[in-house]
Amino acid sequence: MVTKLPSSSGPKPSGQQPGCDTSDLIQVHRIFRWLYNELPGLIRGVDDGDVDRASVVGDYAHMDFFGLHLHHEGEDLVLWDRLTERSPGCAAHVDQMKAQHAQVAAQLADVEPLLEQWRTHADAPTRDRLAAGVEHLRDTLFGHLAPEEEHIMPVAGSVLTQSEWDEMGEHARTGLQKSRKELPRDVMALQLGLMLETVPADERPEWMKANLPAPVRLLYSLLLKRRYENAMSELYEGRPVPPIP
Repeated sequence: MVTKLPSSSGPKPSGQQPGCDTSDLIQVHRIFRWLYNELPGLIRGVDDGDVDRASVVGDYAHMDFFGLHLHHEGEDLVLWDRLTERSPGCAAHVDQMKAQHAQVAAQLADVEPLLEQWRTHADAPTRDRLAAGVEHLRDTLFGHLAPEEEHIMPVAGSVLTQSEWDEMGEHARTGLQKSRKELPRDVMALQLGLMLETVPADERPEWMKANLPAPVRLLYSLLLKRRYENAMSELYEGRPVPPIP
């Protein structure tokens, strides 16, 4: 179901000037490209009737679907009305983004019931329908990401304040917190681990210092890093994890 979100237009926050760093969206898009490239093969790699393995891959797929819903909801809430109001020349591209979000939402609505059916029975026909549906979703999503990077990010970077742009990250964090009981316990480790995978290894300490509070950095080093590595090892059954391009 596509829910109409409240308008995000309105005056800029008091005392703040337009102009923001939008580079975190590139990181998020790289993760989505990697996730949805990997997912069909992971699904097809589950043997007919292997309910235990289907549960592992199914948890991962559920997190992928949830993350995409949440990400697009944040963009719908934060970006479109403000961009149209402050840069009317961007309206056609905003309309394109809205239409593509609706396509993605419709295709998610097609694959999510298949996922639940497959997790229960692990039957080959449902597995193959689910994998094909995810490939269709992937192709639609990939056709959306590049135009967003080309046409939306530069405008957002020039007309939104940093605090407005950061509302998307806050929306994602709030959504994860509200849904934490419905998601596997490793979701925070996976989210942070995947973000770090987009950063060159020699730059990660500085990135973490600049982007994560000290308690989160400590939690990652003591617990979440190990959980992320264990989750990836389970997902790939001990095989090397393909790097995020």
